[in-house]
Amino acid sequence: QELPRSSFNVELDAANATWLLNDVALLSAKTGELLLLTLVYDGRVVQRLDLSKSKASVLTSDITTIGNSLVFLGSRLGDSLLVQFSSGSGASTLPSGLKEEVGDIEGDVPLAKRLRRSSSDALQDAVGSEELSLYGSTPNNSESAQKAFLFAVRDSLINVGPLKDFSYGLRINADANATGVAKQSNYELVCCSGHGKNGALCVLRQSIRPEMITEVELTGCKGIWTVYHKSTRGHNADSSKLADDDDEYHAYLIISLEARTMVLETADLLTEVTESVDYYVQGRTIAAGNLFGRRRVIQVFERGARILDGSFMTQELSIPLPNSETSSGSDNSTVMSVSIADPYVLLRMTDGSILLLVGDPATCTVSINSPAAFEGSKKRVSACSLYHDKGPEPWLRKASSDAWLSTGIGESIDSADGGPHDQGDIYCVICYENGALEIFDVPNFNCVFSVEKFSSGRAHLVDAYSQESSEDSEKPINKSSEELAGQSRKENVHNLNVVELAMQRWSGNHSRPFIFGILTDGTILCYHAYLFEGPDNASKVEGSASAQNSVGLSNVNASRLRNLRFIRVSLDAYTREETSNGTLSQRITIFKNISGYQGFFLSGLRPAWFMVFRQRLRIHPQICDGSIVAFTVLHNVNCNHGFIYVTSQGILKICQMPSTSNYDNYWPVQKIPLRGTPHQVTYFAERNLYPLIVSVPVHKPVNQVLSSLVDQEAGHQMDNLNLSSDELHRTYTVEEFEVRILEPEKSGGPWETKATIPMQSSENALTVRVVTLFAFFVLFRGKKLYLDSALLQNTTTKENETLLAIGTAYVQGEDVAARGRVLLFSIGRSTDNNQNLVSEVYSKELKGAISALASLQGHLLIASGPKIILHIWTGSELNGIAFYDAPPLYVVSLNIVKNFILLGDVHKSIYFLSWKEQGAQLSLLAKDFGSLDCFATEFLIDGSTLSLMVSDDQKNI
Repeated sequence: QELPRSSFNVELDAANATWLLNDVALLSAKTGELLLLTLVYDGRVVQRLDLSKSKASVLTSDITTIGNSLVFLGSRLGDSLLVQFSSGSGASTLPSGLKEEVGDIEGDVPLAKRLRRSSSDALQDAVGSEELSLYGSTPNNSESAQKAFLFAVRDSLINVGPLKDFSYGLRINADANATGVAKQSNYELVCCSGHGKNGALCVLRQSIRPEMITEVELTGCKGIWTVYHKSTRGHNADSSKLADDDDEYHAYLIISLEARTMVLETADLLTEVTESVDYYVQGRTIAAGNLFGRRRVIQVFERGARILDGSFMTQELSIPLPNSETSSGSDNSTVMSVSIADPYVLLRMTDGSILLLVGDPATCTVSINSPAAFEGSKKRVSACSLYHDKGPEPWLRKASSDAWLSTGIGESIDSADGGPHDQGDIYCVICYENGALEIFDVPNFNCVFSVEKFSSGRAHLVDAYSQESSEDSEKPINKSSEELAGQSRKENVHNLNVVELAMQRWSGNHSRPFIFGILTDGTILCYHAYLFEGPDNASKVEGSASAQNSVGLSNVNASRLRNLRFIRVSLDAYTREETSNGTLSQRITIFKNISGYQGFFLSGLRPAWFMVFRQRLRIHPQICDGSIVAFTVLHNVNCNHGFIYVTSQGILKICQMPSTSNYDNYWPVQKIPLRGTPHQVTYFAERNLYPLIVSVPVHKPVNQVLSSLVDQEAGHQMDNLNLSSDELHRTYTVEEFEVRILEPEKSGGPWETKATIPMQSSENALTVRVVTLFAFFVLFRGKKLYLDSALLQNTTTKENETLLAIGTAYVQGEDVAARGRVLLFSIGRSTDNNQNLVSEVYSKELKGAISALASLQGHLLIASGPKIILHIWTGSELNGIAFYDAPPLYVVSLNIVKNFILLGDVHKSIYFLSWKEQGAQLSLLAKDFGSLDCFATEFLIDGSTLSLMVSDDQKNI
């Protein structure tokens, strides 16, 4: 029987497929359309297959189902998408808070705000609900077996490949006065990436340049902090405040100078209120923060601390002198560093001891406590930090042995006493001058985890107790030899101490804590925690505990985080500071929401942002301001989730994070969708424009395509093609080329197309370059007479013109001799009228494809087919004055330095030529005798050395 005619046709070569349900498959066609194939069956007999168009999506190279509600569209040419699907009638089947995506998902991807503007390649509705039934006796059956599917994009992975070409230009907010390293941050790479409808310009920036709101001069700053305060905060506001925690505005900005402290109110304007508040302002502040669920502010200075309710002091503490039995020189021991984890404050003193301030939430007061574990200790603390293991299910609880034995340990603890446990646990991380690291629980100060030689940067950190048990026999010998080795190494390494510690777990699914340590030489150690359940771990340690009959060891053992391990994360992207700066200010500032991002900021000589995405650290330097001495977050009316920093030049800047970039990448990326394939881009510096070649797929009737391919003289060939009229009206996809001139948007928004230069049918643009040409002329009776001879140059004047040169080729099949055009356009000054921005100055048809162009000392060098020709510009036309007939088959690139020419050929490797003005000749200086499929060439200048670089199809340089 005859198959019913379909309402649409589709090509399934290069398609990918996956099963959504046991009777529905999802196919992704090569055009990026998603198709649903439904099996209509009765018992074991498949009656028919129904194929219907679903959505248009990204061009996929792989598709796979994850679980029973997610499908992953992997793409080599665009952004990969994670899509949630649900079958059934009505949108109620999607989880709450997710609406079905209709049309292009350009805006916010739900539940992935951080990836906003990431996917220009997302799903869009297909036209109508066309359906094709295969092997069906009744295709127009009213009760269609089609299941309705709803799709919503949940996440996307940004992709900058495949890169075809790139150009570099100045950023919009470039700093003209920048010098040294800061100058690098003025430039950006603009890359041609993607293909077809997923084609885009990717703007890559090596570093972050914040958007400045305002700046003021401020010299001698040592640190800045912002604190919250609400006068109307209730006593039990703890539970209800979590919801709107993030949107609360900061109340005060505290600035510590060398000998005094300034306090500013962060309302609509930053106004100084130093005189009218009870803050300690006579000396410098060490740290400030909030306690008791933001009901109080604590300010710590060198010899004391103050608790404040807004601007009023409620309690003052003077830090007591340490016990007299320690060395006599330490009576002047002052506070060195502070770590705050509500309701505890940890102080490290200059003599290497530590103190804990314990807060009482009921009375909002604080008492000083010297941890008993450190009373008689001779070990000096080199760095310490508090860690608040938040949440209804604190992560570290899973690492203690009990948590593995009994399930649901979290709930049982919470119900036992509904106290601070539901807010999580607090731990104290301490590093000693001998390089050991220990983690204690607070406030009991039982050691729950310890590692020796943390500062040596080992690959894994394992609790010393769980190691001891297995290595019990060899322990004493090891210890002594290690100590000797350690002493000799100490002399070599000038005491590599840990000078700053931080431990943090950011929000997010499956997030795990990080530990960061900064060494005296500027190295940053980063460790990521994980859980590890060793074989019959518990019994071993219990056995060793009874063997070493020390006091109370067994109950200490029970609370140890026995299954906790840390793995070192390499921070290759961060270049460490060569010398440690003499200041002892804290360099790590943790942030939980700066424009929706989380991580920490590292101040110092080489400031950098460490952002956490998907439990990976992305490191982005910020080099535009040089050294940064202080940093803090700021959220108020005029600065929405922004930040403040102070440069070493004494300038305080209030900034926000640029919103157009995506930071979940090695470099920050901004994608500008083109809806076509970009081929080549160049930079026009004078007007800050980017001309680029784009090809767009266009559907044309077959007869129209054939007529353009056939040579005009032999038009009669059309009749011989025995095609039925039906086949002649089918559409065929051809690429249509154009040169677009784009201007970066001042505000960092989408780029604007200033002008478009279309090519003729079946004409491909191959190269676009900005060239500077000299036109030679003599003044005759007040008129300019242009000369086309290079011999009269000594008697003439020259004017130079900057033009846009385009080289093209007609692609008409192998029967037609190859031709191409060279086009010259002038770019006007007028910005208001886009039509007159570009005007054609000259065009000429040449034999062979024009595959490369360059300007050589005011002349135009053109690679056309198998030869390269040097043309002189007369102001109105190009005239050839010299040529070189190398046997290049097809020139892929031309590079010019002074009068030297580097030419790369697609099969014959590179040629090195020079141009001599006297005899007007191009002469060969050197060539590569081997064959090489060359992709790109460039000169590399290093001082007085000129090197030639070439890359080939085997990924070699």
